[in-house]
Parts: sequence; structure tokens; C-alpha cells
Amino acid sequence: MIAGAKNTSYGFRRSILERSKKLAAATEVTSAIPNQCQQNRVFHQQQTFARRNNSLQAATSFVARCEITRNYHHQTYSKRNHVRQAPLPKVFHVQRCAFSTMEGEEGDVKEEPREHMDYDVCIVGGGPAGLAAAIRIKQRCIEKDVDLSVCLLEKGSEIGAHILSGNVFEPRALDELLPDWRESFAASRGDVSQATPVSGDSFLYLTENKSVQLPNVLLPSQLHNDGNYVISLGQLCRWLAEVAEELGVEVYPGFAASEVLYSEEDEVLGIATRDVGIGKDGEPKSTFERGMELRARQTLFAEGARGSCSEEIINKLDLRSNKDDQTYGLGIKEVWEIPEENLKPGFVQHTLGWPLQNSVLDKNFGGTFLYHQEPNLVLAGLVVGLDYQNPYLNPYKEFQRWKTHPDIKVHFEGGTCVAYGARVLNEGGLQAIPKLTFPGGMLLGCSAGFLNSVKIKGSHTAIKSGTEAGNAVFQQLISNQDSFRVAISGEIDPNEPISEVTSYEDEMKQSWVHDELYQVRNCHAAFQKWGFLPGLAYAGITAHIFKGREPWTLSHKGLDADATLPASQFSEIEYPSPDGVLTFDLLTNLQRSGTYHEDDQPAHLRIKPEFAHIPESLSLQTYAAPEQRFCPAGVYEYVSDENNGEDEDKKTLVINAQNCVHCKCCSIKMPHEYINWTVPEGSGGPQYQVM
Repeated sequence: MIAGAKNTSYGFRRSILERSKKLAAATEVTSAIPNQCQQNRVFHQQQTFARRNNSLQAATSFVARCEITRNYHHQTYSKRNHVRQAPLPKVFHVQRCAFSTMEGEEGDVKEEPREHMDYDVCIVGGGPAGLAAAIRIKQRCIEKDVDLSVCLLEKGSEIGAHILSGNVFEPRALDELLPDWRESFAASRGDVSQATPVSGDSFLYLTENKSVQLPNVLLPSQLHNDGNYVISLGQLCRWLAEVAEELGVEVYPGFAASEVLYSEEDEVLGIATRDVGIGKDGEPKSTFERGMELRARQTLFAEGARGSCSEEIINKLDLRSNKDDQTYGLGIKEVWEIPEENLKPGFVQHTLGWPLQNSVLDKNFGGTFLYHQEPNLVLAGLVVGLDYQNPYLNPYKEFQRWKTHPDIKVHFEGGTCVAYGARVLNEGGLQAIPKLTFPGGMLLGCSAGFLNSVKIKGSHTAIKSGTEAGNAVFQQLISNQDSFRVAISGEIDPNEPISEVTSYEDEMKQSWVHDELYQVRNCHAAFQKWGFLPGLAYAGITAHIFKGREPWTLSHKGLDADATLPASQFSEIEYPSPDGVLTFDLLTNLQRSGTYHEDDQPAHLRIKPEFAHIPESLSLQTYAAPEQRFCPAGVYEYVSDENNGEDEDKKTLVINAQNCVHCKCCSIKMPHEYINWTVPEGSGGPQYQVM
């Protein structure tokens, strides 16, 4: 690889990094913090500060960055892999296309021409599924001595910034994609976040003050973690992005896909990035810049659970027809640094029971995890199914309360909490996976819903779906005549029919992912229908005896939002106050996520016009305002209005969108799903480092 070329292609990053170093030297913040994890977190926050002050420069240089990156890949990729050099794709300045769906809410400025770029493949989302697809396409290009242009967009400020997972990583899919990943990943990450082999499993049933360890022989095989690794999924994705770039993928973090482009026949033609430089009042600022249209022969959506573009496509094209409604869980996680002498490298612990389940028929689906990762990290979290009924339940405070259990708090002794975050995950299983393909694109990973909720794992299935998608897309695009390839012509040929790559869904149904999900397809629905103990018993029986062969499939119908019952049926839950050492108030922990949004921009959390009455007259009055409790970032609060005094029923909803950690919970659990979650300006949101 040509080192100088790589530095040139990331000149904008280098300038930001240099500014960050000057800022660090001026404030002397880093030198005052003794441990590596906190140094990385503070340094990254300094980078974010510099990136914020240069957001205009970063946004308006998108075309230049594309040209530089393409030129670099064109030269180094062709030489390294002995692929014939094709004409370099161009950037075209065009009038706004007829198929653009952007609504002109901000007036004439929305009618200005939008630049566009053409690719063979555009991938939305820099998680494991999207990166695996990008890598596999380029691997196939090398195998067949052809080239396809591939770009990948990520709304986070860098790859991994929005990635959060437990994570006990099952390497099966990555072994298939990159067999030597262990050595390469370890060499690239250093001591910050090591892939730690699992050394032991522990499964506890908790009461408020005691615990019972279940013998491992009684646990279903899917809960055994032999051969797995405790990792940071964010760090793994950073490494996968490096691999993808080495292969010639154009990776563009910091740009949010806000709009899906359709033809008149509702075929997907690509995406558009979000306009930047619009103020809270909806008017363009001096920094206004139109978004970019990225058109592709195939667009792959790998945004993760409840991705905004993916959900739009699922609804618009009715991809969930004859499928169960998707149901979700909310995962809340902390990362702690502990004294190395207290570390149990590779220790994996899961719990059921207290605090989520307090009776044999309790219908709260969820549990907790606690993992020890080298060099000195404890990863701990709680997952709760969002189909819970009690509006007074506060997932964040349940998590804080769980840490106080006598058999749990010992793992945090002498430690410091260094990171916090939250994210929703799919729990609907096989029955809730929508149709995966449509003309012009497909759904990957958690955008489709491949998570195994019994294992609490989705990274391995996401990577497998990305690999199969990459294979299918490559085969489809090279089967057409060479002149259609954007890597050769520099633009999409309007004479090429827009294809639907149905072979991807066929391959997924034949893969081990389908077999794995089929075996546990009834487990979550059993909890929902019968409660904690009967559901647990059913899961044990089907895992040990039936192994998915039972001649029935339990269905999950209804939205998680509709599962919430009126507050009048419950008593308010009293939670202990945080002590600031083991347990923390929400806003203190939120600072550990590094969350930042540009203040002067329209809120990306928007009340749907048809449901404007819900926060005014229903959510607070009937459900005791559950959004004040389930949001793990304190975004939603009801405050007294000057005109209404202290009347509880007449408080006004305030949306603190700048706190949002992009977990997507509000779009799921709000009464009547009254919030429309849209993307903010690129780079906004959390800045996770070791999640």
C-alpha cells in the first residue's frame, strides 16, 4: 500500500487530528488521566470538538473527498490486484432528478440542484453486515479479475462510533469471510480492546439478595460460549473498515442517509444524504449545503435495528406482509475499568430473575450480562423486551439497581465506569423477518432482524447475511454486460433494467442462520404468551428435546407500543437513589457516551402530525408519560407550563434531542408510536470507543 496516498485520501481527517492534538496540548487534559481507556475517550471527544468546529469544511468537501479516494483506489487497487484500469468515475453536477423524494419544507433552497454520484453498489451502514457485504464483493472482484465500484456510508463520526453490542462474539461467519482475522485484528488494536477467548460460562437466577447458579449441563447448547470471544464490536468494525478500504471500498463516515430515492415504479435507485446548515427555525444558515444523491445499481441497507431508511422501505413496499410484527428489546450497557488483579479474563455471566422478573408469571422478557475482557475491562448491561406492560418500569434504573446485588457488585470493586450507551435490538425472530429483497436493493443484518434472542447474539448472523448479500449482488451485477458496470463507464446506464436479487433470500434460507433461528423461533413468543417460568420451561424443552422440530409456530402479533397498559393498573416503582460510585444518575452516565449534536439544527425527533394529540392528552394522562422512563438518554420530559401551573395533567412535553444516543427506542415504545425518528446532521450522536 502507498502510505502517502492513504494520507492524501484522508487529508481532512489529518487536519482535524492535528487540531485535536493542539487542543489536547493546550488543555493538558489527557496527561491528567492515567488510564488508557479514558485517554482514548477524552482524546476522541477532543476530535469530536474539532470536527464540530469544522463541520462546514467536512460537509462541503464531500465531492473532493470522493474524487481523492476514488483516485487513490483506482491507482493502488488496480496495481495491487492486477486488474485492468478502468476510466475513473466522475462527479456530475445535475439538476434535481425527477425521482428525488425530498419534500421542500424549507422553501426554495430545497429546489437547488443536488450533485450526484453513481456506483455499482451503495451500502448504508458501517456495522458488521454492511462491512461484510463490502468486503465480500471486493473479494469476489479479485477472484474474477473484474471491478465493481462500492461505497459505504456511515452516519457516525467514524466507523464504530454508533456501534454498541454486548459482546460475546461467535466467530463462525467471520471465519468464513476472513479466516485469519484473529491475528490481523489483534495486531491492529493493540492493548486497548483485545479479543478475549471465553474461559467460562455462568448462568444465575437472582432473587433480591441471593442467587442460584444453574448447572451448565442444563443450559441449552445455544447458551454455551466455548470458542467465542469477548470483544468490542465497535473496534471490530473499525478493523473491518480498514480491511474494506484495503480492498478498494470507498468508506465515508460522517454522512447520514436521510432519503431513499425511488423511480416512478417504486424501484430503489439509491439514497440522498442529509442537507446540512439548516437552523432550528428551518431556514438555511450561511453554512447551508445540499445533500448528495448517491445512486447505485444495487443499494444495500445495513443500518441496524429500526434503521430509518430500512423501515421506510419495509412499510412503503409492504415487505412485512404475512409476517409477524417485529418486537424489540432495549440494551443498556456500561464499560468499567477494574484493577487487573480482579480480572477474570473471558468470564461470561448471564442472569434471569430479579430485578425484571419477580413472579413466576411475570411477562418482562429480559436479563443481564457481565463479561470480563482483557486487559482490564468489565462489560455489563441489561436487556429488557419492549413489550413490557408496566409504564412505570424504568430500564435504566432497573440496570442501576441490578448492579447493587451482592453477587454482582463484587465485579466492579475498585473500578471506574468509563463508557455508557444504549441500543435497541430485534427480538421477533424468524417469523418477523421481512421479505429481504426488492427492485434495486436488499435488507441486511439487524435491518432485517437476524438476531438470535436466546443467544443474545446477532453479530455472527449479520456478518453471514452481509457475506451472502455480497455474493448475490456480485453475481447479479457481473452477469449483465460489461458496459453497465459503473466501475468502467463512470455512470449508471439508463438502459439497464433495475434488478431484484432474489437469490440472496434463497441463500439465507439455505444457510445455517435460518437453521439456528428456526430452532428458537418459539422461545420469545412463549414468554410473551405464558410468562416467565412457563416460557423458561418451554425454552428449555425446545432447546434440549424438540430443537425446533415442534410442528407449530407461535406468532407474535401487535406492536410493542400497544403492549403498554394504563398506569392505573400499576403502582409506581420506587428506585434507590444513585450513590455516584456504583450507581449513577442518568445525565452523569450520558456524558460517558460522548454524545453531541449541533445545537442549531431542526430536531431529528419529530412528532407525527396525525398523533400530535398523544403527548398533549393521552401519554401523560393515561400512561403516566412512559417516555420519561424508557428513554436511556433523558430526551423526553414533561414540564410545567406558566399558564397551567403545577397541574400534572397539563404539563408540556419537551424534547431534548441533543441528548439522543440513537438507540431508536422512542420510535418503538411511544404510545401509538407518535415519534418519527429521522437522522440528524452527519457525525451527530454518541462517540462510542469500546462498546
